Amino acid sequence: MLDHSTSKIDPTARIEDGAVIGEGTSIGPYCMIGPDVVIGPGCRLIGQVHVTAQTTIGANCTIYPFVSLGTPPQSLSYRGESTKLEIGEGCIIREQVTMNAGTVAGGGVTRVGDRGYFMNCSHVGHDCQVGNDVIFATSATLGGHCEIGDFVFIGGLSAVHQYTRVGPQVMVGGVCGVRGDVIPFGLVNGQYAVLEGLNIIGMKRRKFTRERLATVRAFYQRLFHGPGVFAERLNDAQPLAGADPAIAEILKFIGDGKHRALCLPADSGSRS
Repeated sequence: MLDHSTSKIDPTARIEDGAVIGEGTSIGPYCMIGPDVVIGPGCRLIGQVHVTAQTTIGANCTIYPFVSLGTPPQSLSYRGESTKLEIGEGCIIREQVTMNAGTVAGGGVTRVGDRGYFMNCSHVGHDCQVGNDVIFATSATLGGHCEIGDFVFIGGLSAVHQYTRVGPQVMVGGVCGVRGDVIPFGLVNGQYAVLEGLNIIGMKRRKFTRERLATVRAFYQRLFHGPGVFAERLNDAQPLAGADPAIAEILKFIGDGKHRALCLPADSGSRS
Protein backbone atom coordinates (compact mmCIF):
# COMPACT_ATOMS: atom_id res chain seq x y z
CA MET A 1 0.00 0.00 0.00
CA LEU A 2 1.74 3.13 -1.23
CA ASP A 3 0.87 6.79 -0.85
CA HIS A 4 2.80 8.45 -3.67
CA SER A 5 1.58 11.87 -2.57
CA THR A 6 3.57 11.71 0.65
CA SER A 7 6.23 9.06 -0.02
CA LYS A 8 9.06 9.37 -2.51
CA ILE A 9 9.66 6.12 -4.39
CA ASP A 10 12.49 5.91 -6.91
CA PRO A 11 11.26 4.38 -10.19
CA THR A 12 13.98 1.72 -10.06
CA ALA A 13 12.82 0.42 -6.65
CA ARG A 14 10.84 -2.81 -6.63
CA ILE A 15 8.06 -2.84 -4.04
CA GLU A 16 5.85 -5.91 -4.05
CA ASP A 17 2.10 -5.76 -3.65
CA GLY A 18 1.10 -5.85 0.01
CA ALA A 19 4.04 -3.83 1.35
CA VAL A 20 3.10 -0.85 3.50
CA ILE A 21 5.17 2.33 3.18
CA GLY A 22 4.58 5.07 5.74
CA GLU A 23 3.90 8.70 5.12
CA GLY A 24 6.93 10.74 4.17
CA THR A 25 9.19 7.73 3.71
CA SER A 26 11.63 7.74 0.79
CA ILE A 27 12.71 4.58 -1.02
CA GLY A 28 15.90 5.10 -3.02
CA PRO A 29 17.24 3.48 -6.19
CA TYR A 30 17.18 -0.29 -6.60
CA CYS A 31 15.63 -1.08 -3.23
CA MET A 32 13.71 -4.37 -2.98
CA ILE A 33 10.77 -4.49 -0.55
CA GLY A 34 8.88 -7.73 0.05
CA PRO A 35 5.08 -8.13 0.24
CA ASP A 36 4.90 -8.57 4.04
CA VAL A 37 7.09 -5.59 4.93
CA VAL A 38 5.82 -2.59 6.90
CA ILE A 39 7.97 0.54 6.91
CA GLY A 40 6.93 3.36 9.23
CA PRO A 41 6.66 7.08 8.47
CA GLY A 42 9.63 9.34 7.92
CA CYS A 43 12.11 6.60 7.04
CA ARG A 44 14.84 6.93 4.46
CA LEU A 45 16.14 3.95 2.52
CA ILE A 46 19.03 5.53 0.65
CA GLY A 47 19.43 2.90 -2.03
CA GLN A 48 19.96 -0.79 -2.80
CA VAL A 49 18.34 -1.91 0.44
CA HIS A 50 16.77 -5.38 0.62
CA VAL A 51 13.90 -5.93 3.07
CA THR A 52 11.99 -9.21 3.18
CA ALA A 53 10.04 -11.59 5.48
CA GLN A 54 7.53 -10.14 7.95
CA THR A 55 9.78 -7.18 8.70
CA THR A 56 8.49 -4.10 10.51
CA ILE A 57 10.60 -0.94 10.61
CA GLY A 58 9.64 1.87 12.98
CA ALA A 59 9.40 5.56 12.20
CA ASN A 60 12.31 7.79 11.24
CA CYS A 61 14.92 5.13 10.54
CA THR A 62 17.74 5.76 8.09
CA ILE A 63 19.03 2.73 6.20
CA TYR A 64 22.13 2.89 4.03
CA PRO A 65 23.02 0.96 0.84
CA PHE A 66 23.48 -2.81 0.75
CA VAL A 67 21.66 -3.44 4.02
CA SER A 68 19.74 -6.72 4.16
CA LEU A 69 16.87 -7.03 6.63
CA GLY A 70 14.62 -9.99 7.37
CA THR A 71 16.56 -12.54 5.37
CA PRO A 72 16.18 -16.19 6.47
CA PRO A 73 17.81 -17.20 9.74
CA GLN A 74 21.21 -18.82 9.43
CA SER A 75 20.07 -21.89 11.32
CA LEU A 76 20.04 -25.53 10.26
CA SER A 77 16.64 -25.89 11.93
CA TYR A 78 14.98 -23.41 9.57
CA ARG A 79 12.54 -24.96 7.11
CA GLY A 80 11.23 -21.93 5.28
CA GLU A 81 8.63 -20.87 7.86
CA SER A 82 7.31 -17.30 7.81
CA THR A 83 9.04 -15.49 10.69
CA LYS A 84 9.58 -11.89 11.75
CA LEU A 85 12.05 -9.09 12.25
CA GLU A 86 10.94 -6.05 14.24
CA ILE A 87 13.04 -2.87 14.26
CA GLY A 88 12.17 0.10 16.45
CA GLU A 89 12.08 3.82 15.75
CA GLY A 90 14.94 6.18 15.01
CA CYS A 91 17.56 3.57 14.14
CA ILE A 92 20.55 4.30 11.91
CA ILE A 93 21.63 1.23 9.97
CA ARG A 94 24.82 1.67 7.99
CA GLU A 95 26.19 -0.08 4.92
CA GLN A 96 26.09 -3.89 4.65
CA VAL A 97 24.38 -4.49 7.98
CA THR A 98 22.44 -7.76 8.12
CA MET A 99 19.58 -8.64 10.47
CA ASN A 100 17.92 -12.05 10.17
CA ALA A 101 14.33 -13.03 10.89
CA GLY A 102 13.62 -15.43 13.74
CA THR A 103 13.12 -19.18 13.86
CA VAL A 104 10.04 -21.08 15.00
CA ALA A 105 12.12 -22.83 17.66
CA GLY A 106 13.34 -19.47 18.99
CA GLY A 107 9.92 -17.80 19.16
CA GLY A 108 9.77 -16.61 15.56
CA VAL A 109 10.80 -12.98 16.13
CA THR A 110 14.08 -11.08 16.08
CA ARG A 111 13.61 -7.74 17.86
CA VAL A 112 15.70 -4.58 17.73
CA GLY A 113 14.79 -1.58 19.90
CA ASP A 114 14.67 2.16 19.30
CA ARG A 115 17.49 4.55 18.42
CA GLY A 116 20.10 1.88 17.70
CA TYR A 117 23.21 2.82 15.74
CA PHE A 118 24.50 -0.10 13.70
CA MET A 119 27.79 0.61 11.97
CA ASN A 120 28.81 -1.03 8.70
CA CYS A 121 28.89 -4.82 8.44
CA SER A 122 27.40 -5.43 11.90
CA HIS A 123 25.05 -8.39 12.23
CA VAL A 124 22.03 -9.34 14.37
CA GLY A 125 21.39 -13.08 14.28
CA HIS A 126 18.06 -14.88 14.41
CA ASP A 127 15.88 -14.64 17.52
CA CYS A 128 18.06 -11.98 19.16
CA GLN A 129 16.44 -9.46 21.47
CA VAL A 130 18.27 -6.13 21.28
CA GLY A 131 17.41 -3.20 23.53
CA ASN A 132 17.20 0.56 23.00
CA ASP A 133 20.03 3.03 22.38
CA VAL A 134 22.64 0.42 21.51
CA ILE A 135 25.74 1.04 19.43
CA PHE A 136 27.26 -1.74 17.34
CA ALA A 137 30.65 -0.75 15.93
CA THR A 138 31.97 -2.02 12.60
CA SER A 139 31.50 -5.79 12.18
CA ALA A 140 30.06 -6.30 15.67
CA THR A 141 28.23 -9.63 15.45
CA LEU A 142 25.53 -11.43 17.42
CA GLY A 143 24.97 -15.17 17.18
CA GLY A 144 21.41 -16.43 17.43
CA HIS A 145 19.22 -16.03 20.53
CA CYS A 146 21.38 -13.33 22.19
CA GLU A 147 19.83 -10.84 24.61
CA ILE A 148 21.33 -7.35 24.56
CA GLY A 149 20.24 -4.71 27.07
CA ASP A 150 19.70 -0.97 26.66
CA PHE A 151 22.67 1.39 26.13
CA VAL A 152 25.09 -1.43 25.26
CA PHE A 153 28.18 -0.63 23.19
CA ILE A 154 29.80 -3.50 21.27
CA GLY A 155 33.23 -2.74 19.88
CA GLY A 156 34.43 -3.28 16.36
CA LEU A 157 35.09 -6.85 15.17
CA SER A 158 33.64 -8.27 18.40
CA ALA A 159 31.35 -11.29 18.41
CA VAL A 160 28.81 -12.48 20.97
CA HIS A 161 28.22 -16.23 21.15
CA GLN A 162 24.73 -17.59 20.61
CA TYR A 163 22.40 -17.63 23.67
CA THR A 164 24.62 -15.12 25.49
CA ARG A 165 23.12 -12.28 27.53
CA VAL A 166 24.70 -8.83 27.73
CA GLY A 167 23.15 -6.69 30.43
CA PRO A 168 22.18 -3.02 30.15
CA GLN A 169 24.88 -0.33 29.97
CA VAL A 170 27.67 -2.78 29.17
CA MET A 171 30.72 -1.85 27.13
CA VAL A 172 32.38 -4.59 25.08
CA GLY A 173 35.86 -3.77 23.82
CA GLY A 174 37.00 -4.27 20.25
CA VAL A 175 38.16 -7.58 18.72
CA CYS A 176 36.57 -9.44 21.61
CA GLY A 177 34.86 -12.83 21.74
CA VAL A 178 32.06 -12.82 24.34
CA ARG A 179 31.31 -16.38 25.49
CA GLY A 180 29.66 -15.72 28.85
CA ASP A 181 26.84 -13.56 30.22
CA VAL A 182 27.99 -10.01 31.02
CA ILE A 183 26.53 -8.35 34.12
CA PRO A 184 24.71 -5.02 33.77
CA PHE A 185 27.10 -2.05 33.85
CA GLY A 186 30.06 -4.34 33.11
CA LEU A 187 33.17 -3.56 31.07
CA VAL A 188 34.63 -6.55 29.22
CA ASN A 189 37.70 -6.84 27.06
CA GLY A 190 40.26 -9.30 25.74
CA GLN A 191 40.49 -11.84 22.93
CA TYR A 192 38.08 -13.98 24.96
CA ALA A 193 36.16 -11.51 27.06
CA VAL A 194 36.95 -11.13 30.73
CA LEU A 195 35.25 -8.73 33.11
CA GLU A 196 37.60 -5.80 33.73
CA GLY A 197 35.36 -3.64 35.89
CA LEU A 198 32.35 -1.39 35.65
CA ASN A 199 31.43 0.88 32.75
CA ILE A 200 31.91 3.97 34.88
CA ILE A 201 31.80 6.39 31.94
CA GLY A 202 28.48 4.95 30.82
CA MET A 203 27.09 5.09 34.35
CA LYS A 204 28.04 8.75 34.63
CA ARG A 205 26.27 9.41 31.36
CA ARG A 206 23.18 7.78 32.86
CA LYS A 207 23.38 10.31 35.73
CA PHE A 208 24.73 8.06 38.50
CA THR A 209 25.71 10.25 41.43
CA ARG A 210 29.13 9.98 43.06
CA GLU A 211 27.51 8.30 46.04
CA ARG A 212 25.78 5.67 43.89
CA LEU A 213 28.97 4.98 41.99
CA ALA A 214 30.85 4.44 45.25
CA THR A 215 28.16 2.05 46.52
CA VAL A 216 28.09 -0.03 43.33
CA ARG A 217 31.88 -0.10 43.07
CA ALA A 218 32.21 -1.37 46.62
CA PHE A 219 29.68 -4.09 45.87
CA TYR A 220 31.54 -5.04 42.69
CA GLN A 221 34.86 -5.34 44.53
CA ARG A 222 33.31 -7.46 47.25
CA LEU A 223 31.53 -9.76 44.80
CA PHE A 224 34.29 -10.30 42.26
CA HIS A 225 37.52 -9.68 44.20
CA GLY A 226 36.74 -10.54 47.82
CA PRO A 227 38.12 -13.52 49.74
CA GLY A 228 36.89 -17.05 49.10
CA VAL A 229 35.31 -18.54 46.00
CA PHE A 230 32.83 -16.68 43.81
CA ALA A 231 29.80 -18.85 44.67
CA GLU A 232 30.24 -18.08 48.37
CA ARG A 233 30.66 -14.37 47.73
CA LEU A 234 27.55 -14.35 45.54
CA ASN A 235 25.50 -15.96 48.28
CA ASP A 236 26.82 -13.51 50.88
CA ALA A 237 26.01 -10.55 48.59
CA GLN A 238 22.28 -11.25 48.28
CA PRO A 239 21.30 -9.01 51.24
CA LEU A 240 22.98 -6.06 49.47
CA ALA A 241 20.24 -5.92 46.83
CA GLY A 242 18.48 -3.18 48.80
CA ALA A 243 21.52 -0.89 48.83
CA ASP A 244 21.04 0.37 45.26
CA PRO A 245 18.79 -0.51 42.28
CA ALA A 246 21.88 -1.25 40.17
CA ILE A 247 23.04 -3.85 42.68
CA ALA A 248 19.61 -5.47 42.67
CA GLU A 249 19.71 -5.51 38.85
CA ILE A 250 23.12 -7.20 38.78
CA LEU A 251 22.09 -9.85 41.30
CA LYS A 252 18.85 -10.58 39.46
CA PHE A 253 20.72 -10.84 36.16
CA ILE A 254 23.11 -13.39 37.64
CA GLY A 255 20.23 -15.36 39.15
CA ASP A 256 18.36 -15.47 35.84
CA GLY A 257 21.24 -17.10 33.95
CA LYS A 258 20.38 -20.20 31.93
CA HIS A 259 22.52 -21.04 28.91
CA ARG A 260 25.92 -19.50 29.53
CA ALA A 261 28.34 -19.21 32.40
CA LEU A 262 28.98 -15.77 33.81
CA CYS A 263 31.77 -13.69 32.33
CA LEU A 264 34.16 -13.19 35.26
CA PRO A 265 37.39 -11.33 35.96
CA ALA A 266 40.54 -13.29 35.27
CA ASP A 267 41.29 -13.53 39.01
CA SER A 268 37.79 -14.10 40.43
CA GLY A 269 38.30 -17.63 41.76
CA SER A 270 39.69 -18.53 45.19
CA ARG A 271 41.49 -15.82 47.09
CA SER A 272 42.94 -15.86 50.56
